[in-house]
Amino acid sequence: MNEHRYRWRNKQLREHVAVMDGSIAPSIVLQNATYLNVYMKRWMKAHIWIYEDRIVYVGDQLPSQSDETEYVDCSNQYLVPGYIEPHAHPFQLYNPHRLAQYASQSGTTTLINDNLVLLFLLKKKKAFSLLEGLNDLPVSLYWWSRFDSQSSLQNDEVFLRDQDVLDWLQHDAVLQGGELTCWPNVLKDDDRVLHWMQETKRARKPVEGHFPGASERTLTKMKLLGTDGDHEAMTGEEVFERLRLGYTAALRYSSIRPDLPKILKEMNDLGIDTYDRIMLTTDGSTPSFYEQGIMDRCIEIALENNIPAHEAYSMASYNAAKYFGMEHRIGSIGPGRVAHINFLEAKDQPRPVSVMARGKWVKGYGDVQKWKDSFPWAEHGMDKLQLDWDMTDHDLQFSIPVGLHMQNEVILKPYTVQTPPGQDEAYLTLLDREGKWKVNSMIKGFTTSLGGLISSYSNTGDLVLIGKDKKDMKLAFNRMKEIGGGIVAVHEGQVVYEIPLHIAGMMSDVPMEALIEQEKGLKKLLEEHGYPYQDPVYTLLFLSSTHLPFIRITPKGIIDVKKKEVLFPAIMR
Repeated sequence: MNEHRYRWRNKQLREHVAVMDGSIAPSIVLQNATYLNVYMKRWMKAHIWIYEDRIVYVGDQLPSQSDETEYVDCSNQYLVPGYIEPHAHPFQLYNPHRLAQYASQSGTTTLINDNLVLLFLLKKKKAFSLLEGLNDLPVSLYWWSRFDSQSSLQNDEVFLRDQDVLDWLQHDAVLQGGELTCWPNVLKDDDRVLHWMQETKRARKPVEGHFPGASERTLTKMKLLGTDGDHEAMTGEEVFERLRLGYTAALRYSSIRPDLPKILKEMNDLGIDTYDRIMLTTDGSTPSFYEQGIMDRCIEIALENNIPAHEAYSMASYNAAKYFGMEHRIGSIGPGRVAHINFLEAKDQPRPVSVMARGKWVKGYGDVQKWKDSFPWAEHGMDKLQLDWDMTDHDLQFSIPVGLHMQNEVILKPYTVQTPPGQDEAYLTLLDREGKWKVNSMIKGFTTSLGGLISSYSNTGDLVLIGKDKKDMKLAFNRMKEIGGGIVAVHEGQVVYEIPLHIAGMMSDVPMEALIEQEKGLKKLLEEHGYPYQDPVYTLLFLSSTHLPFIRITPKGIIDVKKKEVLFPAIMR
């Protein structure tokens, strides 16, 4: 690992001091800037000197050496730190490169990312190489280290090896451990995960929980075991309880939990007026949700709910930097920080007119740095999905008497399968990506008419098939295999929709704007065929996710989540 990607070399540090001494000219000077000083919690005026990717001075002076310096008059603008997304899942059809590219245009210049998909798809060496490659992007990308698969795998004991987790935790790009979707196991007797939590603390990094609906007793126990933050509060009272116990709370505005306006109103009603331990997050929303913005939209909602402007901007920048122990590098406009800066027309308009990331213009002003049109995913072991096996009629034999009944996008309850299937029932199959096993059941509430749909996008990277016609399901599989991975819908013998996912069958490499339209088309199609909810992409993702109640289809088979029992095991093909 090239550690200098995450800190400046001695030679660079000497150059930064030389800029102050006047022997080296700054790269850019932002003159007459009104900027948010997050330390003082007030708007202040200053000249801001930038050398390469770092802020070297904020104050009243102008440089004596400035022959090659770019001067920018900021008299009519308001400058705030680049926004930080503290809880990104950068694999929701999009990929980390495309998400970061899109996010930068609305001012999000740092993303802290989930590594779960990398654990499923890549060996550690390849994954670390990918992290290095992504660090060349104009924005800052950091990561978490997961402690569980969020499912029930046939090889759970080898999915995460102790040394691999420790190596992830020691990586400079990894800022925290978690999220703890396996917290019930930790509370019970999982000393392996508890050991990793303690190693995270030893590395001076926070541990993030995942505690929806948790009681005071549970929150206290998990605090004793070493958890620092949580993003699952759904009411103002739940935020209050987390803050009272010393947690950092991330307030969520996402495609399946757009709770932020309600939470803020309830916080106001409760008289919560301190925000230093509060962050904002979009929690890995699906593409079309981001059409309205990312962190800028969260700030806008905070302002609409009478949160003071300096607090709203800090919740989306400085507070996250403090939580991750990175306030020396990101999250503020001050000497020594990376030059991530947003330029606003007004204090109450968080969508920037210009964006600077790592000292380069990425939106709006002057010589805008162009993003590379694509990222070399294949070089990092993430090429098109290639299956060396075929689906047969035998794979679509259904006899299990228990099915999965959708209560909303992601909550599933068991039900007794009807014979013949009812109008809102469909066949459901989970196929091993390597073609070794299968799990067959039924799903109720997904569609009333669609012949067949397949998705190589799922929590575990295995193949999800849903449909009312076995021939259409088989045709969907063949088409998905032909295009190298994706989501394919077939009806009455015809392919009616597809979203190619050419990065390991999990991610698209088209620009976000195009992917947003593709996802909208999928939602429209499924709605026409009886899908009654708002976020089918999350339904496909979470069918095998055992951190959600009540029943799941997993690589081990049909699982009763609460009892942790395999009701019907997977069958070898």
